[in-house]
Amino acid sequence: MSTAVPTTRGSRFTGAAANYIDERTSISGLVKELGRKIFPDHWSFMLGEVALYSFVTILLSGTFLTFFFQPSMATVTYEGSYIPLKGIDMSAAYQSALDISFDIRGGLLFRQIHHWAALLFIAAIGLHMVRIYFTGAFRKPREINWVIGFVLFILALAEGFTGYSLPDDLLSGNGLRIIDGLIKGLPIVGTWISYLLFGGEFPGNDIVARLFSLHILLLPAILVAALGVHLLLMVINKHTQFAGPGRTNENVVGVPILPVFAAKAGGFFFVVFGIIVLIAAFFTINPIWVYGPYDPSPVSAGTQPDWYIGFADGALRLMPPGLEFVWLNHTWSFNIIIPVVVLGLFIVTVAIYPFVEAWITGDKREHHIAERPRNAPTRTAIGAAGVTFYCVLWAAAGSDLISTHFMLTIEGVTHTLQALVFVGPFVAYHLAKRIALGLQKKDREIALHGFESGRIVRLPGGEYVEIHEQLSEYERWRLVSFVDYKPLMLRPDSRGRISFAQRMRAGLSRWFFEDRISPISRTQIEESDHH
Repeated sequence: MSTAVPTTRGSRFTGAAANYIDERTSISGLVKELGRKIFPDHWSFMLGEVALYSFVTILLSGTFLTFFFQPSMATVTYEGSYIPLKGIDMSAAYQSALDISFDIRGGLLFRQIHHWAALLFIAAIGLHMVRIYFTGAFRKPREINWVIGFVLFILALAEGFTGYSLPDDLLSGNGLRIIDGLIKGLPIVGTWISYLLFGGEFPGNDIVARLFSLHILLLPAILVAALGVHLLLMVINKHTQFAGPGRTNENVVGVPILPVFAAKAGGFFFVVFGIIVLIAAFFTINPIWVYGPYDPSPVSAGTQPDWYIGFADGALRLMPPGLEFVWLNHTWSFNIIIPVVVLGLFIVTVAIYPFVEAWITGDKREHHIAERPRNAPTRTAIGAAGVTFYCVLWAAAGSDLISTHFMLTIEGVTHTLQALVFVGPFVAYHLAKRIALGLQKKDREIALHGFESGRIVRLPGGEYVEIHEQLSEYERWRLVSFVDYKPLMLRPDSRGRISFAQRMRAGLSRWFFEDRISPISRTQIEESDHH
Protein backbone atom coordinates (compact mmCIF):
# COMPACT_ATOMS: atom_id res chain seq x y z
CA MET A 1 0.00 0.00 0.00
CA SER A 2 1.53 3.34 -1.03
CA THR A 3 1.03 6.63 0.67
CA ALA A 4 0.97 9.88 -1.28
CA VAL A 5 2.50 12.98 0.19
CA PRO A 6 -0.10 15.73 0.02
CA THR A 7 0.89 18.79 -1.95
CA THR A 8 0.06 22.03 -0.20
CA ARG A 9 -1.17 25.11 -1.97
CA GLY A 10 1.98 26.99 -0.85
CA SER A 11 4.36 24.46 -2.38
CA ARG A 12 2.41 24.49 -5.66
CA PHE A 13 2.60 28.28 -5.74
CA THR A 14 6.34 28.23 -5.00
CA GLY A 15 6.97 25.68 -7.73
CA ALA A 16 4.93 27.66 -10.24
CA ALA A 17 6.76 30.86 -9.37
CA ALA A 18 10.12 29.12 -9.70
CA ASN A 19 9.17 27.71 -13.09
CA TYR A 20 7.89 31.11 -14.23
CA ILE A 21 11.19 32.80 -13.29
CA ASP A 22 13.35 30.03 -14.72
CA GLU A 23 11.53 29.98 -18.07
CA ARG A 24 12.24 33.69 -18.49
CA THR A 25 15.78 33.88 -17.07
CA SER A 26 17.22 30.32 -17.39
CA ILE A 27 18.71 30.91 -13.96
CA SER A 28 18.67 27.20 -13.12
CA GLY A 29 21.28 26.54 -15.80
CA LEU A 30 23.50 29.29 -14.42
CA VAL A 31 23.16 27.96 -10.87
CA LYS A 32 23.88 24.42 -12.04
CA GLU A 33 26.93 25.47 -14.04
CA LEU A 34 28.26 27.67 -11.25
CA GLY A 35 27.63 25.01 -8.64
CA ARG A 36 29.83 22.54 -10.53
CA LYS A 37 32.87 24.80 -10.30
CA ILE A 38 35.61 23.41 -8.08
CA PHE A 39 37.21 25.59 -5.43
CA PRO A 40 40.58 24.50 -3.94
CA ASP A 41 40.67 24.19 -0.16
CA HIS A 42 44.16 25.48 0.67
CA TRP A 43 44.12 27.93 3.60
CA SER A 44 45.88 30.74 1.70
CA PHE A 45 42.91 31.09 -0.67
CA MET A 46 40.85 32.25 2.32
CA LEU A 47 42.60 35.65 2.24
CA GLY A 48 40.46 36.66 -0.73
CA GLU A 49 37.38 35.45 1.13
CA VAL A 50 38.32 37.56 4.17
CA ALA A 51 38.52 40.61 1.90
CA LEU A 52 35.11 39.84 0.36
CA TYR A 53 33.39 39.28 3.70
CA SER A 54 34.98 42.40 5.17
CA PHE A 55 33.58 44.38 2.25
CA VAL A 56 30.10 42.96 2.91
CA THR A 57 30.48 44.01 6.57
CA ILE A 58 31.48 47.49 5.44
CA LEU A 59 28.36 47.77 3.28
CA LEU A 60 26.05 46.59 6.06
CA SER A 61 27.50 48.85 8.78
CA GLY A 62 27.87 51.79 6.39
CA THR A 63 24.21 51.59 5.44
CA PHE A 64 23.28 52.02 9.10
CA LEU A 65 25.63 55.00 9.55
CA THR A 66 24.34 56.71 6.41
CA PHE A 67 20.92 57.22 8.01
CA PHE A 68 22.36 59.40 10.78
CA PHE A 69 25.40 61.18 9.35
CA GLN A 70 25.00 64.77 8.09
CA PRO A 71 27.62 65.65 5.46
CA SER A 72 27.56 69.39 6.08
CA MET A 73 30.22 71.96 6.93
CA ALA A 74 27.63 74.34 8.42
CA THR A 75 28.70 75.68 11.83
CA VAL A 76 26.58 74.53 14.79
CA THR A 77 26.93 74.62 18.58
CA TYR A 78 27.21 71.22 20.17
CA GLU A 79 24.55 70.44 22.80
CA GLY A 80 24.86 66.66 22.88
CA SER A 81 25.54 64.29 25.74
CA TYR A 82 29.36 64.42 25.59
CA ILE A 83 29.94 67.04 28.29
CA PRO A 84 33.59 68.08 27.53
CA LEU A 85 32.53 69.46 24.12
CA LYS A 86 29.24 71.12 25.13
CA GLY A 87 28.89 74.68 23.90
CA ILE A 88 31.75 74.39 21.38
CA ASP A 89 31.21 75.48 17.77
CA MET A 90 31.80 72.72 15.23
CA SER A 91 30.59 71.50 11.86
CA ALA A 92 27.32 69.63 11.51
CA ALA A 93 29.31 66.65 10.22
CA TYR A 94 31.35 66.44 13.42
CA GLN A 95 28.26 66.91 15.58
CA SER A 96 26.42 64.09 13.80
CA ALA A 97 29.46 61.81 14.23
CA LEU A 98 29.39 62.58 17.98
CA ASP A 99 25.65 61.93 18.09
CA ILE A 100 26.16 58.56 16.42
CA SER A 101 28.80 57.72 19.02
CA PHE A 102 26.93 58.81 22.17
CA ASP A 103 23.23 59.39 21.49
CA ILE A 104 22.18 56.67 19.00
CA ARG A 105 21.75 53.18 20.38
CA GLY A 106 24.45 50.94 18.91
CA GLY A 107 25.94 53.84 16.96
CA LEU A 108 29.44 53.65 18.43
CA LEU A 109 29.56 49.88 17.88
CA PHE A 110 28.57 50.31 14.23
CA ARG A 111 31.15 53.11 13.77
CA GLN A 112 33.87 50.85 15.09
CA ILE A 113 32.67 47.83 13.11
CA HIS A 114 32.80 49.98 9.98
CA HIS A 115 36.30 51.25 10.72
CA TRP A 116 37.78 47.88 11.73
CA ALA A 117 36.18 46.16 8.73
CA ALA A 118 37.70 48.80 6.43
CA LEU A 119 41.17 48.18 7.86
CA LEU A 120 40.76 44.41 7.55
CA PHE A 121 39.45 44.81 3.99
CA ILE A 122 42.55 46.65 2.83
CA ALA A 123 44.92 44.37 4.75
CA ALA A 124 43.28 41.23 3.32
CA ILE A 125 43.49 42.57 -0.25
CA GLY A 126 47.18 43.37 0.26
CA LEU A 127 47.98 39.91 1.66
CA HIS A 128 45.88 38.27 -1.05
CA MET A 129 47.90 40.06 -3.75
CA VAL A 130 51.17 39.12 -2.04
CA ARG A 131 50.11 35.46 -2.09
CA ILE A 132 49.16 35.71 -5.75
CA TYR A 133 52.47 37.35 -6.62
CA PHE A 134 54.81 34.98 -4.80
CA THR A 135 53.03 31.88 -6.15
CA GLY A 136 52.97 33.19 -9.73
CA ALA A 137 49.17 33.02 -9.88
CA PHE A 138 49.10 36.24 -11.96
CA ARG A 139 50.47 34.52 -15.06
CA LYS A 140 48.47 33.75 -18.20
CA PRO A 141 45.46 33.75 -18.38
CA ARG A 142 45.07 35.89 -15.23
CA GLU A 143 47.02 39.04 -16.09
CA ILE A 144 43.86 41.12 -16.53
CA ASN A 145 42.47 39.83 -13.25
CA TRP A 146 45.67 40.92 -11.51
CA VAL A 147 45.18 44.45 -12.85
CA ILE A 148 41.54 44.43 -11.74
CA GLY A 149 42.57 43.22 -8.28
CA PHE A 150 45.15 45.99 -8.04
CA VAL A 151 42.50 48.53 -9.06
CA LEU A 152 40.34 47.14 -6.24
CA PHE A 153 43.23 47.77 -3.84
CA ILE A 154 43.61 51.39 -5.00
CA LEU A 155 39.85 51.91 -4.76
CA ALA A 156 39.91 50.45 -1.24
CA LEU A 157 42.60 52.99 -0.29
CA ALA A 158 40.46 55.80 -1.70
CA GLU A 159 37.38 54.49 0.12
CA GLY A 160 39.30 54.34 3.38
CA PHE A 161 40.69 57.84 3.04
CA THR A 162 37.37 59.44 2.10
CA GLY A 163 35.65 57.73 5.01
CA TYR A 164 38.46 58.67 7.39
CA SER A 165 38.04 62.33 6.39
CA LEU A 166 34.27 62.57 6.86
CA PRO A 167 33.96 63.28 10.65
CA ASP A 168 35.76 66.64 10.29
CA ASP A 169 37.66 66.11 13.53
CA LEU A 170 41.20 67.32 14.19
CA LEU A 171 42.92 64.25 12.72
CA SER A 172 40.83 64.07 9.56
CA GLY A 173 41.20 67.82 9.02
CA ASN A 174 44.97 67.54 9.31
CA GLY A 175 44.93 64.69 6.81
CA LEU A 176 42.98 66.77 4.32
CA ARG A 177 45.34 69.67 4.89
CA ILE A 178 48.30 67.43 4.05
CA ILE A 179 46.55 66.34 0.84
CA ASP A 180 45.84 69.99 0.01
CA GLY A 181 49.49 70.91 0.53
CA LEU A 182 50.63 67.95 -1.54
CA ILE A 183 48.36 68.94 -4.43
CA LYS A 184 49.37 72.59 -4.26
CA GLY A 185 53.03 71.55 -4.37
CA LEU A 186 52.55 70.32 -7.92
CA PRO A 187 53.63 73.09 -10.33
CA ILE A 188 51.21 74.80 -12.70
CA VAL A 189 48.21 72.49 -12.15
CA GLY A 190 48.31 72.05 -8.37
CA THR A 191 46.48 75.23 -7.39
CA TRP A 192 43.69 74.60 -9.89
CA ILE A 193 43.22 70.99 -8.77
CA SER A 194 43.01 72.09 -5.13
CA TYR A 195 40.47 74.77 -6.03
CA LEU A 196 38.30 72.29 -7.90
CA LEU A 197 38.52 69.64 -5.17
CA PHE A 198 37.73 71.88 -2.22
CA GLY A 199 35.46 74.32 -4.04
CA GLY A 200 37.69 77.28 -3.22
CA GLU A 201 40.32 77.99 -0.60
CA PHE A 202 40.92 75.16 1.90
CA PRO A 203 38.88 73.82 3.60
CA GLY A 204 36.04 75.07 1.41
CA ASN A 205 32.37 74.94 2.27
CA ASP A 206 31.35 71.55 0.89
CA ILE A 207 34.38 69.24 0.98
CA VAL A 208 32.64 66.83 3.38
CA ALA A 209 29.60 66.62 1.10
CA ARG A 210 31.84 65.87 -1.89
CA LEU A 211 33.78 63.21 0.00
CA PHE A 212 30.49 61.75 1.24
CA SER A 213 29.22 61.37 -2.33
CA LEU A 214 32.45 59.67 -3.30
CA HIS A 215 32.42 57.45 -0.24
CA ILE A 216 28.87 56.10 -0.40
CA LEU A 217 28.06 56.32 -4.11
CA LEU A 218 30.77 56.55 -6.75
CA LEU A 219 33.61 54.53 -5.21
CA PRO A 220 31.37 51.71 -3.89
CA ALA A 221 29.67 51.41 -7.27
CA ILE A 222 33.00 51.05 -9.04
CA LEU A 223 34.20 48.65 -6.34
CA VAL A 224 31.16 46.40 -6.70
CA ALA A 225 31.45 46.40 -10.49
CA ALA A 226 35.17 45.63 -10.42
CA LEU A 227 34.63 42.94 -7.79
CA GLY A 228 31.96 41.32 -9.94
CA VAL A 229 34.29 41.24 -12.96
CA HIS A 230 37.09 39.93 -10.75
CA LEU A 231 34.99 37.01 -9.50
CA LEU A 232 33.60 36.32 -12.98
CA LEU A 233 37.10 36.08 -14.46
CA MET A 234 38.11 33.80 -11.60
CA VAL A 235 35.31 31.41 -12.57
CA ILE A 236 36.09 31.64 -16.29
CA ASN A 237 39.86 31.21 -15.92
CA LYS A 238 39.55 28.53 -13.21
CA HIS A 239 41.07 28.91 -9.78
CA THR A 240 44.78 28.32 -9.25
CA GLN A 241 45.83 25.48 -6.95
CA PHE A 242 48.95 24.10 -5.35
CA ALA A 243 50.61 21.00 -6.76
CA GLY A 244 49.39 17.64 -5.52
CA PRO A 245 48.21 14.20 -6.64
CA GLY A 246 45.93 14.48 -9.64
CA ARG A 247 46.37 18.25 -9.90
CA THR A 248 47.36 19.52 -13.32
CA ASN A 249 46.76 22.56 -15.45
CA GLU A 250 43.53 20.94 -16.60
CA ASN A 251 42.26 19.24 -13.43
CA VAL A 252 41.31 21.27 -10.37
CA VAL A 253 41.11 19.30 -7.13
CA GLY A 254 38.89 20.64 -4.35
CA VAL A 255 35.22 20.89 -3.47
CA PRO A 256 32.32 22.07 -5.67
CA ILE A 257 30.86 25.48 -4.93
CA LEU A 258 27.37 24.00 -4.39
CA PRO A 259 26.65 22.79 -1.83
CA VAL A 260 29.94 22.11 -0.01
CA PHE A 261 31.91 25.29 -0.55
CA ALA A 262 28.85 27.52 -0.27
CA ALA A 263 28.09 26.07 3.17
CA LYS A 264 31.70 26.48 4.29
CA ALA A 265 31.84 30.03 2.91
CA GLY A 266 28.62 30.97 4.69
CA GLY A 267 30.02 29.77 7.98
CA PHE A 268 33.33 31.52 7.36
CA PHE A 269 31.50 34.79 6.68
CA PHE A 270 29.91 34.67 10.12
CA VAL A 271 33.31 33.85 11.64
CA VAL A 272 34.86 36.93 10.01
CA PHE A 273 31.87 39.09 10.89
CA GLY A 274 31.90 37.86 14.49
CA ILE A 275 35.61 38.54 14.95
CA ILE A 276 35.18 42.08 13.58
CA VAL A 277 32.29 42.69 15.99
CA LEU A 278 34.33 41.39 18.93
CA ILE A 279 37.28 43.62 18.05
CA ALA A 280 34.95 46.61 17.64
CA ALA A 281 33.32 45.88 21.00
CA PHE A 282 36.55 45.63 23.00
CA PHE A 283 39.09 47.89 21.22
CA THR A 284 38.50 51.60 20.62
CA ILE A 285 39.52 53.02 17.28
CA ASN A 286 39.43 56.61 16.04
CA PRO A 287 38.02 58.27 19.22
CA ILE A 288 37.04 61.52 17.50
CA TRP A 289 35.70 63.01 20.75
CA VAL A 290 39.24 63.09 22.15
CA TYR A 291 40.62 65.13 19.25
CA GLY A 292 37.88 67.73 19.00
CA PRO A 293 36.72 69.60 15.86
CA TYR A 294 39.20 70.57 13.19
CA ASP A 295 41.22 73.67 13.98
CA PRO A 296 44.58 74.36 12.28
CA SER A 297 46.10 75.89 15.42
CA PRO A 298 46.41 72.83 17.75
CA VAL A 299 48.11 70.51 15.25
CA SER A 300 50.00 67.78 17.10
CA ALA A 301 53.32 66.28 16.00
CA GLY A 302 51.96 62.82 16.79
CA THR A 303 49.15 62.83 14.24
CA GLN A 304 49.31 59.77 12.00
CA PRO A 305 47.37 58.76 8.91
CA ASP A 306 45.63 55.41 8.82
CA TRP A 307 48.24 52.72 8.25
CA TYR A 308 47.35 52.08 4.59
CA ILE A 309 48.20 55.70 3.63
CA GLY A 310 51.41 55.65 5.64
CA PHE A 311 53.67 54.85 2.69
CA ALA A 312 52.74 58.14 0.96
CA ASP A 313 53.23 60.19 4.11
CA GLY A 314 56.53 58.43 4.76
CA ALA A 315 57.80 59.28 1.28
CA LEU A 316 57.19 62.97 2.00
CA ARG A 317 58.95 62.78 5.38
CA LEU A 318 62.08 61.20 3.90
CA MET A 319 62.69 63.97 1.38
CA PRO A 320 65.59 66.28 2.33
CA PRO A 321 64.85 70.02 2.67
CA GLY A 322 65.85 72.75 0.25
CA LEU A 323 64.72 71.09 -2.98
CA GLU A 324 62.77 74.11 -4.20
CA PHE A 325 63.41 76.82 -6.77
CA VAL A 326 61.41 79.32 -8.79
CA TRP A 327 61.32 78.93 -12.57
CA LEU A 328 58.90 80.45 -15.09
CA ASN A 329 57.10 82.26 -12.27
CA HIS A 330 56.27 78.94 -10.59
CA THR A 331 57.72 77.33 -7.48
CA TRP A 332 59.03 73.85 -8.26
CA SER A 333 58.94 71.85 -5.02
CA PHE A 334 60.90 68.72 -5.81
CA ASN A 335 60.50 67.54 -2.22
CA ILE A 336 56.89 66.89 -3.30
CA ILE A 337 57.33 66.20 -7.02
CA ILE A 338 59.89 63.43 -6.48
CA PRO A 339 57.75 61.39 -4.03
CA VAL A 340 54.70 61.74 -6.29
CA VAL A 341 56.67 60.54 -9.34
CA VAL A 342 58.39 57.69 -7.46
CA LEU A 343 55.17 56.43 -5.91
CA GLY A 344 53.39 56.73 -9.26
CA LEU A 345 56.09 54.64 -10.95
CA PHE A 346 55.97 52.10 -8.11
CA ILE A 347 52.20 51.73 -8.40
CA VAL A 348 52.29 51.43 -12.21
CA THR A 349 55.11 48.86 -12.02
CA VAL A 350 53.10 46.69 -9.63
CA ALA A 351 50.03 46.94 -11.86
CA ILE A 352 51.78 45.93 -15.10
CA TYR A 353 54.28 43.45 -13.64
CA PRO A 354 52.58 40.32 -15.13
CA PHE A 355 53.00 41.73 -18.63
CA VAL A 356 56.61 42.73 -17.96
CA GLU A 357 57.54 39.26 -16.69
CA ALA A 358 55.78 37.57 -19.61
CA TRP A 359 57.74 39.79 -22.03
CA ILE A 360 61.07 39.07 -20.33
CA THR A 361 60.56 35.32 -20.05
CA GLY A 362 58.72 34.76 -23.33
CA ASP A 363 56.32 32.48 -21.42
CA LYS A 364 53.05 32.21 -23.38
CA ARG A 365 51.62 29.09 -21.76
CA GLU A 366 48.64 28.95 -19.44
CA HIS A 367 49.39 28.33 -15.76
CA HIS A 368 46.90 26.93 -13.27
CA ILE A 369 49.34 25.44 -10.75
CA ALA A 370 50.62 27.82 -8.09
CA GLU A 371 54.42 27.90 -8.08
CA ARG A 372 56.52 27.51 -4.96
CA PRO A 373 58.34 30.83 -4.35
CA ARG A 374 61.70 29.09 -4.09
CA ASN A 375 61.34 27.78 -7.65
CA ALA A 376 61.19 31.34 -9.04
CA PRO A 377 64.11 32.94 -7.16
CA THR A 378 64.33 36.15 -9.18
CA ARG A 379 60.60 36.86 -8.96
CA THR A 380 60.68 36.13 -5.23
CA ALA A 381 63.66 38.45 -4.80
CA ILE A 382 61.93 41.24 -6.72
CA GLY A 383 58.87 40.83 -4.51
CA ALA A 384 60.98 40.93 -1.35
CA ALA A 385 62.65 44.14 -2.56
CA GLY A 386 59.27 45.73 -3.33
CA VAL A 387 57.81 44.77 0.05
CA THR A 388 60.93 46.15 1.80
CA PHE A 389 60.65 49.44 -0.08
CA TYR A 390 56.99 49.75 0.90
CA CYS A 391 57.72 48.85 4.55
CA VAL A 392 60.49 51.45 4.86
CA LEU A 393 58.19 54.17 3.54
CA TRP A 394 55.47 52.89 5.86
CA ALA A 395 57.83 53.04 8.87
CA ALA A 396 58.88 56.57 7.92
CA ALA A 397 55.28 57.73 8.45
CA GLY A 398 55.81 57.07 12.15
CA SER A 399 59.31 58.50 12.40
CA ASP A 400 58.29 60.94 15.13
CA LEU A 401 56.68 58.22 17.23
CA ILE A 402 59.69 55.93 16.71
CA SER A 403 61.84 58.78 17.96
CA THR A 404 59.79 59.47 21.09
CA HIS A 405 59.05 55.84 22.04
CA PHE A 406 62.64 54.60 21.63
CA MET A 407 64.26 57.85 22.85
CA LEU A 408 66.12 58.49 19.60
CA THR A 409 66.81 61.73 17.78
CA ILE A 410 64.39 62.49 14.95
CA GLU A 411 67.38 63.28 12.71
CA GLY A 412 68.94 59.88 13.40
CA VAL A 413 65.68 58.05 12.66
CA THR A 414 65.14 60.02 9.45
CA HIS A 415 68.70 59.52 8.18
CA THR A 416 68.56 55.80 8.95
CA LEU A 417 65.30 55.40 7.04
CA GLN A 418 66.67 57.50 4.16
CA ALA A 419 69.55 55.04 3.88
CA LEU A 420 67.29 52.01 4.21
CA VAL A 421 64.95 53.15 1.43
CA PHE A 422 67.89 52.70 -0.99
CA VAL A 423 69.93 49.94 0.67
CA GLY A 424 67.07 47.85 2.08
CA PRO A 425 65.55 46.69 -1.25
CA PHE A 426 68.98 45.62 -2.59
CA VAL A 427 69.79 43.67 0.58
CA ALA A 428 66.33 42.07 0.57
CA TYR A 429 66.71 41.16 -3.12
CA HIS A 430 70.03 39.35 -2.69
CA LEU A 431 69.05 37.65 0.59
CA ALA A 432 65.74 36.39 -0.80
CA LYS A 433 67.39 35.10 -3.95
CA ARG A 434 70.17 33.30 -2.07
CA ILE A 435 67.66 31.77 0.35
CA ALA A 436 65.43 30.59 -2.52
CA LEU A 437 68.40 29.00 -4.33
CA GLY A 438 69.59 27.40 -1.09
CA LEU A 439 66.15 25.88 -0.51
CA GLN A 440 66.16 24.56 -4.08
CA LYS A 441 69.53 22.89 -3.49
CA LYS A 442 68.23 21.36 -0.27
CA ASP A 443 65.16 20.01 -2.10
CA ARG A 444 67.44 18.52 -4.73
CA GLU A 445 69.57 16.71 -2.16
CA ILE A 446 66.54 15.39 -0.29
CA ALA A 447 64.95 14.18 -3.53
CA LEU A 448 68.11 12.31 -4.54
CA HIS A 449 69.34 11.00 -1.19
CA GLY A 450 66.33 11.17 1.15
CA PHE A 451 66.19 12.92 4.49
CA GLU A 452 68.24 12.32 7.61
CA SER A 453 66.59 9.81 9.91
CA GLY A 454 68.91 10.22 12.92
CA ARG A 455 69.80 6.49 12.88
CA ILE A 456 73.54 5.76 12.94
CA VAL A 457 74.70 2.25 12.00
CA ARG A 458 78.14 0.65 11.90
CA LEU A 459 79.16 -1.19 8.75
CA PRO A 460 81.14 -4.47 8.87
CA GLY A 461 84.25 -2.55 7.95
CA GLY A 462 83.93 -0.30 11.01
CA GLU A 463 82.55 2.71 9.19
CA TYR A 464 79.66 4.65 10.75
CA VAL A 465 76.96 5.96 8.42
CA GLU A 466 73.58 7.60 8.89
CA ILE A 467 70.53 5.94 7.42
CA HIS A 468 68.57 8.19 5.05
CA GLU A 469 64.84 7.67 4.72
CA GLN A 470 63.54 7.84 1.17
CA LEU A 471 60.61 10.04 0.23
CA SER A 472 57.31 8.84 -1.06
CA GLU A 473 56.65 9.23 -4.76
CA TYR A 474 54.38 12.20 -4.14
CA GLU A 475 56.80 14.01 -1.82
CA ARG A 476 59.65 13.54 -4.27
CA TRP A 477 57.49 14.69 -7.16
CA ARG A 478 56.49 17.80 -5.23
CA LEU A 479 60.14 18.76 -4.75
CA VAL A 480 61.23 18.30 -8.37
CA SER A 481 58.11 19.13 -10.41
CA PHE A 482 58.83 22.61 -11.66
CA VAL A 483 59.53 23.97 -15.11
CA ASP A 484 63.09 24.82 -16.10
CA TYR A 485 63.08 28.19 -17.86
CA LYS A 486 66.08 29.33 -19.84
CA PRO A 487 67.21 32.76 -21.11
CA LEU A 488 65.88 33.84 -24.48
CA MET A 489 68.27 33.56 -27.39
CA LEU A 490 69.00 36.49 -29.67
CA ARG A 491 67.76 35.81 -33.18
CA PRO A 492 68.04 38.27 -36.08
CA ASP A 493 64.96 39.23 -38.02
CA SER A 494 64.33 38.54 -41.72
CA ARG A 495 66.79 41.29 -42.63
CA GLY A 496 69.52 39.90 -40.40
CA ARG A 497 69.24 42.73 -37.87
CA ILE A 498 68.93 42.62 -34.08
CA SER A 499 67.05 45.59 -32.66
CA PHE A 500 67.78 47.40 -29.41
CA ALA A 501 64.53 46.07 -27.92
CA GLN A 502 65.62 42.50 -28.68
CA ARG A 503 69.00 43.06 -27.05
CA MET A 504 67.41 44.58 -23.98
CA ARG A 505 64.89 41.74 -23.73
CA ALA A 506 67.65 39.12 -24.02
CA GLY A 507 69.71 40.92 -21.38
CA LEU A 508 66.79 41.06 -18.97
CA SER A 509 66.05 37.40 -19.67
CA ARG A 510 69.64 36.43 -18.80
CA TRP A 511 69.40 38.44 -15.57
CA PHE A 512 66.07 36.79 -14.70
CA PHE A 513 67.36 33.24 -15.23
CA GLU A 514 71.11 33.60 -14.68
CA ASP A 515 70.95 31.79 -11.33
CA ARG A 516 68.71 28.78 -11.59
CA ILE A 517 68.72 25.13 -10.62
CA SER A 518 67.36 22.68 -13.15
CA PRO A 519 64.88 20.08 -11.87
CA ILE A 520 66.09 16.53 -11.41
CA SER A 521 65.69 14.31 -14.45
CA ARG A 522 64.11 10.86 -14.42
CA THR A 523 67.53 9.33 -15.17
CA GLN A 524 69.07 10.97 -12.10
CA ILE A 525 66.22 9.69 -9.92
CA GLU A 526 66.64 6.14 -11.25
CA GLU A 527 70.41 6.26 -10.69
CA SER A 528 69.84 7.50 -7.15
CA ASP A 529 67.33 4.72 -6.43
CA HIS A 530 69.74 2.12 -7.83
CA HIS A 531 72.58 3.47 -5.68
